[in-house]
Amino acid sequence: MTSNYLKNYRFWLLSLALLAMLVAFIRPTQNQPCPIYNYTFIIDITRSMNAADYRLDGQAVSRLDYVKHSLRGLLAKLPCHSKVGLGLFTERRSTLLFEPIDVCQSFNEIDTALANVDWRMAWAADSRIASGLLNTLQMLEKLDTHVIFITDGQEAPPVNPRYRSDFAAVKGKAKGMIIGVGGLQAVPIPKFNNKGEPDGFYRPNDVPHRSTFGEADVNSEKIQGYNARNAPFGSEATVGSEHLSALQENYLQVLSTEAGLHYQRLTNVGELAKALQIPDFAEQQNIAVDVRWQAALVALCLLVLVYVRIVCKQSKLSNY
Repeated sequence: MTSNYLKNYRFWLLSLALLAMLVAFIRPTQNQPCPIYNYTFIIDITRSMNAADYRLDGQAVSRLDYVKHSLRGLLAKLPCHSKVGLGLFTERRSTLLFEPIDVCQSFNEIDTALANVDWRMAWAADSRIASGLLNTLQMLEKLDTHVIFITDGQEAPPVNPRYRSDFAAVKGKAKGMIIGVGGLQAVPIPKFNNKGEPDGFYRPNDVPHRSTFGEADVNSEKIQGYNARNAPFGSEATVGSEHLSALQENYLQVLSTEAGLHYQRLTNVGELAKALQIPDFAEQQNIAVDVRWQAALVALCLLVLVYVRIVCKQSKLSNY
């Protein structure tokens, strides 16, 4: 009698476990509220982004390579139905490679595009960060997306305070974040020849250390060698450290405030994902969520009960 009961007990548990596994194979879904995100990443591809002050697997890598690595890692952390667009910044404006598309349906396309971003895509050598940010906000103003502007913040040549960009017209019209890239310690900027091959590093004489656009930002009487026609910025050679590069965090924080954006420094993929998945950027939608794990969990519990019963019986028999 007991033997028949045990056989029936195991049969029904195994049958229910098999049924649960069959349910899992039909991919059951359940509508649940879920945060959805929509981002357009604009990546700075100017020369200073080649500075290598990040590390991956124990090796030094450039800022641009670390940005690409981080964004590709972020894709896997975004919920399905989220959208991602991609653009590039150099000189004083940005260009959009593609508008936001579904991160799950187009994962391979987005991942491939990120993997192939290269500093050689730049169409000019200057780096007007504030102008580029303003241009980006104007360009994406009518798109329903959050602007994520990724840069080290180094203006090249240095910005003239008299001609700073005015964000009053766009402030509050677009949500988004500036992602600061690079270390706080200045490092050399790699130099490349006309064939795109490494050619050492930039030296002090290779780069301008001040802006010579428009009027000087100080009274002409204080400028050494001032000449209104021939030397409006003076005849004295300027010595500086613009041939080195570090994250201009204070400057980017000022820009983020002026533009009405958030600011976050890029340290690792986890922190980036946490910073971007904030309530301000989320849109709650009811979507069909995969719940196969529930059926699989039921099957596992039923199988555990089968073996627990067998172990208990064997334990009792060994006591006799």
